Amino acid sequence: MTPDRTAQPVRPRLLVLRALGLGDLLAGVPALRALRRAHPEYELVLAAPAELAPVADATGAVDRLLPASAPGRAVPRTLHWTGPPPDVAVDLHGNGPPSHRLLLSLCPLKLLAFAHPDLPGIEGPPWYPEEHERDRWCRLLRAHGIEADPGDLLLPRPEVASPAPGAVVLHPGAGSPARCWPVERYATVAAELRARGLRVVVTGGAAESDLVARLAKEAGLPDTDVFGGGLPFELLSALVAGAYAVISGDTGIAHLAVAHGARSVTLFGPVAPSRWGPPSDPRHRALWYGPEGDPHGRRPDPALLRITADDVLRAVGELPGAQRT
Repeated sequence: MTPDRTAQPVRPRLLVLRALGLGDLLAGVPALRALRRAHPEYELVLAAPAELAPVADATGAVDRLLPASAPGRAVPRTLHWTGPPPDVAVDLHGNGPPSHRLLLSLCPLKLLAFAHPDLPGIEGPPWYPEEHERDRWCRLLRAHGIEADPGDLLLPRPEVASPAPGAVVLHPGAGSPARCWPVERYATVAAELRARGLRVVVTGGAAESDLVARLAKEAGLPDTDVFGGGLPFELLSALVAGAYAVISGDTGIAHLAVAHGARSVTLFGPVAPSRWGPPSDPRHRALWYGPEGDPHGRRPDPALLRITADDVLRAVGELPGAQRT
């Protein structure tokens, strides 16, 4: 049989596991871009929740998203990988062993991961629990000979227009009640900012409609300034990129503000900003009194409750270019 010389060569494939949320993916952008630069000829496949496909695309580092998720930030039970094993697999999900074993089940030719005592056959650097998330994954790659810059995290400005240009964006929700600042305090902040002549809008995820409606009612916001039910990523991205400032807890929208260089005030409670906070930049203020607590708690963390509405208003006023009162 005459060989088909018109067939295209099969690209080697690099699989990255990070089946977590929006903030997690954005914190992993520097590592993803480092992998892209180190392997420009590879197809880079990201195993992550399907709804994060637009975010993955915006990074400019990912060729294809492989839908993967599990409740409670757990490791997915399986990955629907097809074809030959990955040439390279990278564990950006956790320190193992479940995430390591999931990738090993695909028989990759090479696995980049942190060392774990339960899997002595995996060579990798040690895991440091207190390390900042962006720094952690860049250090992993550097240990495997790949240069990575934790500061390489900005996203391109969205092509669509903001639905509320120049507004202060309040986002009261978070992944757990422990990270949710009281709605009443958000309402106080909203009232004062509106008194200063600023437009205030409120956003929330698909499961946070009741929370958003409650804040909007207490703050007296018109329906035009309420974006509940989960904006499509492109519109949310445009809203954040064009915001006067973003005020939220330690959740995905805070990372999106950092990714767009938008001014932000982030309220930290059970987890210190030294592990998940914004980079050192006058555009970003991280409020935290400590000590750390349970990030999965069912009530607002005591450290978070130490932050007052006056603290937040003061931080907004101290942002570069902010209105002075």
